[in-house]
Amino acid sequence: MSDIISVENLVEVYPDGTRALEGISFNVREAEFFGFLGPNGAGKSTTIKVLTTLLRKTSGDVSVAGFDLDESAREIRKVIGVLTQETIVDVDLTGKENLRLQGRLQQMRGTALENRVKELLKMVQLEEFANKPAGRYSGGMRKRLDLASALIHKPRLLFLDEPTTGLDPQSRASIWNYLDRLNKEEGISIFLTTQYMEEADKLCRRLSIIDYGKIVSGGSPSELKQAIAHDTLTLSLKNPRDPLLRAGTKKILREVRGVLDVADSDGGIVCHAKNASEIIADVVTALERNDYRPLSLSMSSPTLDDVFLHHTGRRIRPEELGRKTTEEFLM
Repeated sequence: MSDIISVENLVEVYPDGTRALEGISFNVREAEFFGFLGPNGAGKSTTIKVLTTLLRKTSGDVSVAGFDLDESAREIRKVIGVLTQETIVDVDLTGKENLRLQGRLQQMRGTALENRVKELLKMVQLEEFANKPAGRYSGGMRKRLDLASALIHKPRLLFLDEPTTGLDPQSRASIWNYLDRLNKEEGISIFLTTQYMEEADKLCRRLSIIDYGKIVSGGSPSELKQAIAHDTLTLSLKNPRDPLLRAGTKKILREVRGVLDVADSDGGIVCHAKNASEIIADVVTALERNDYRPLSLSMSSPTLDDVFLHHTGRRIRPEELGRKTTEEFLM
């Protein structure tokens, strides 16, 4: 299967010297659902802006849909669709008028445009709201209209920059269903950036984990989780801000046979073991022997959150979406 995106040693340095991308390399295959997973400021949006010709790269070799990024920016723009975090709908226009406007911007006219508008309104289940101003739509409805706008010209490749940010769980699940169908039923290649573990796990066939402008790991979600090959024990502490309590707990855990590594987490401590169920009793005994009693102790199989923690030493916190980062201020 051929690549629809090929990136080799992509570097992006801002005028103030900030290195947003540190020589990243990856590829996206034709008709693949590919993801970039990482926190705010990791370089996800910068990558999409470079690939969609909105930001000039500092160095590296990039091709999109078979076109060289430096030589064929206009051709690339004709075959891609882009859905950003912020909706671009005109709240004074109806849903139908918004789609017509986007179609005309893509040089579409007449019956072909009208048929495409009807097709897309049906696909995103906005038919009965087609003649109502978009300003009266809910957040989820506007995002669905935004998705339809990005698809008006039948792009080969769809870029999604954290498309479900700020949506309620029901709206998020609805967008996931549309995207999954687009990829599987219509064969549209999709490049997704997200900091939602569940989103990446559910939608992406392959993904790269990016942090501080560097790709730290990549593969299918199942491959990434299997590579860790361990379970996670999570301990909640009575006073998680007490440094002595944390240090003492970690010291005890490291001495338990079978524990592979120990790290801090929100509200407590996490440790990894290949067969955690077999050492839980030993962990409890060791803690009680030293008069350390956690509030709770739970076990789980590997998740993408654990994969990120394993490679970066910290967790992604989606609740921090509203906080500005260096990357965002520079955009």
